[in-house]
Amino acid sequence: MLMGNKKRTFIDKCFKDKNGTVVVAQAPNYPILIWLFCLGLQFLPLSVNVLSGIYYIGGSFLFLWAWLELYAGVNYFRKLLGLIVLAMLIIPEFTR
Repeated sequence: MLMGNKKRTFIDKCFKDKNGTVVVAQAPNYPILIWLFCLGLQFLPLSVNVLSGIYYIGGSFLFLWAWLELYAGVNYFRKLLGLIVLAMLIIPEFTR
């Protein structure tokens, strides 16, 4: 894609969106907010079964966020961030 008459460089593709705006961080979206809420709930004195359910619900929303970043992130940095979080969620499941 072109920004004006200038071709986008690799650095532009890493940190800028298609309009040329630097996008490294943004306001949290719903999957991240739900994951953070579930993370906070884990500090409450609840039964083990309820805490386990909250843990898996939170992890599912974090997985959803990472998948969405990998699939539809606005730049390479955001896609890499999604890939790293996905790897951090999946790899421990294979090392048990």
